[in-house]
Amino acid sequence: MADDPLDRLHALREQAQLGGGQHRIDDQHRKGKLTARERLDILLDSGSFQETDMFAQHRSSDFGLEKQRVLGDGVVTGTGRINGRIVCVFSQDFTVFGGSLSEVHAEKIGKVMDLAMKIGCPVIGLNDSGGARIQEGVVSLGGYADIFLRNTLASGVIPQISAVLGPCAGGAVYSPAITDFIFMVKRTSYMFVTGPGVVEAVTHEKVTAEDLGGASSHGSRSGVAHFAEDDEVSCLENIRTLMGYLPANNMEEPPSAAPQDPPAGSDDSLSGVVPGNPNKPYDMKEVIGRVVDAGVLFEVHRDFAANIICGFARVGGRSVGIVANQPAVLAGVLDIDSSRKAARFVRFCDAFNVPLVTFVDVPGFLPGTDQEWRGIIVNGAKLLYAFCEATVPRVTVIIRKAYGGAYDVMNSKHIRGDFNFAWPASEIAVMGPKGAAEIIFKKEIEGAPNREAALRDKEKEYREKFANPYLAAARGYIDEVIEPQETRKRIVHALDILDSKVDSNPKKKHGNIPL
Repeated sequence: MADDPLDRLHALREQAQLGGGQHRIDDQHRKGKLTARERLDILLDSGSFQETDMFAQHRSSDFGLEKQRVLGDGVVTGTGRINGRIVCVFSQDFTVFGGSLSEVHAEKIGKVMDLAMKIGCPVIGLNDSGGARIQEGVVSLGGYADIFLRNTLASGVIPQISAVLGPCAGGAVYSPAITDFIFMVKRTSYMFVTGPGVVEAVTHEKVTAEDLGGASSHGSRSGVAHFAEDDEVSCLENIRTLMGYLPANNMEEPPSAAPQDPPAGSDDSLSGVVPGNPNKPYDMKEVIGRVVDAGVLFEVHRDFAANIICGFARVGGRSVGIVANQPAVLAGVLDIDSSRKAARFVRFCDAFNVPLVTFVDVPGFLPGTDQEWRGIIVNGAKLLYAFCEATVPRVTVIIRKAYGGAYDVMNSKHIRGDFNFAWPASEIAVMGPKGAAEIIFKKEIEGAPNREAALRDKEKEYREKFANPYLAAARGYIDEVIEPQETRKRIVHALDILDSKVDSNPKKKHGNIPL
């Protein structure tokens, strides 16, 4: 029967599934991109997606839009599961008006974000949009603002993940920017406030979309993208991996897993990772890999500010956030970018009850006019502020160097580090032995017959007296000097002890972080 209600429902569902039509779906595939629904099939557990507002349509009648009403209006919204856990999702459909945001499109996204806040689950946005729908004027701009407000109110309450899987320009970039993590795909996704054409017209600078706002640029230069993936499938699968470390909301604990030992022999080989020469670099990831479960670190911002390492791992089955200086890059020094990178990561972990494990080998802050003029003072203070306000369990291991103000900043006991350990060969001091000796023993060195020999002797004297962990241990700034092979055992025990930790900050509306 032609007008049977079920037949009509099935026909409308089939129509909605096609989005902008088969020819536009084919165009999407020719560009090497998946459709909005194909992306959700990969992201979510099989058969778990429940769509909402499938039949929503725009209300505009200007510029002939009344003749182009497409079911869903360019965004697929609903709920699903990742590894059995509920998430709210929206996936913009580039086959419908180029995924442009209209009043109704924005309402759909706002509705699913409101639901996520009510039920306390993460929200994941798959962005692929040409921006605001020009034909709707200020109404579409208002729709963006409605989303920005929800992003801001949800920040620190539920995890918000953005995948940029196509163009994202103008006002559209600010929603992902407010969310916790941004994934991009190389060669097919772009983010910029103004595109290459406008840049050339205003500044006469010629630049490609890829160089201006591609995944590689934002993953390594600006730091806007936390993850730059090779293809969409890898991107969506890594979002699933990330979700495995995160709680559903700020009132829950992160999910745990069965403990897995690091690779065989890791504990015994730890002492051989760090060179005897304190000026020789090594890869801190080798230390981390020998401590965390199965040697697995899910790194965040891997290609940006590589002189500091941030990422998620498990230790004894617990989800933890790892922050570590990287001596293999710029000697592990703290600079503007690494301070910003680590500060945001620390604040995320603190907001969502993820314990922090910090590995320290830092010679100080990077000197120079460029750093000073661009604000190393306030940017370095961001990391200090982030650690100071964090109330989650915090464990620190000083591997080698901890010099100057950087010692304080890297989760020291003075800023509420819970358990602070140090390896026997570590150096905790105001500055390196050579520089300190040149200042403290300046007259003796200059008056010596052999200046170089005198400097070596005084450097040794300073190292034995100050550049070791025992003075700090004597004052309780270090809880224990440990053997390298004990590191994992000590961290696991510390996290067990801290499982019931309760700490708080003074009552206030919010602090004023040095932005």
